[in-house]
Amino acid sequence: MLFFWIAAIVVFIIIEAATANLVTVWFAVGSAAALLAERLGAAIWLQALVFIAVSVGVLLTLRPFTKKFVNGSRHPTNADRVLGTVCPVTEDIDNIVGSGAVNVDGKSWTARSRDGMPIEKGALVRPLAIEGVKLIVERAQ
Repeated sequence: MLFFWIAAIVVFIIIEAATANLVTVWFAVGSAAALLAERLGAAIWLQALVFIAVSVGVLLTLRPFTKKFVNGSRHPTNADRVLGTVCPVTEDIDNIVGSGAVNVDGKSWTARSRDGMPIEKGALVRPLAIEGVKLIVERAQ
């Protein structure tokens, strides 16, 4: 089990290094604790229990703090002010073809319909969300 826990630590650290978010650091710490238990002569079931307990404990303890720092780099923009407004379709919206545009406050936005149904040029729509550089819209009632 010595090599298993060392391999687990290495794999979790590699996964952590390859991702932008903290997703496996908890398991690397749990693996280190299980490795320590193995070195102290603990049975395999106890090593697994130590791994689970420490991983969950570290996750529950540190996740609220790290979540604030990982997601704290979002910078609000004024692009969301277009949400909820009513605007005209300037190019037929067809999700299958990948076409569609609307005009909001004098600016042209690529648009896709929320429900996937085509919307013809000239119809009025309401932007619901922004996904990348596209507005997700629905027909205005």
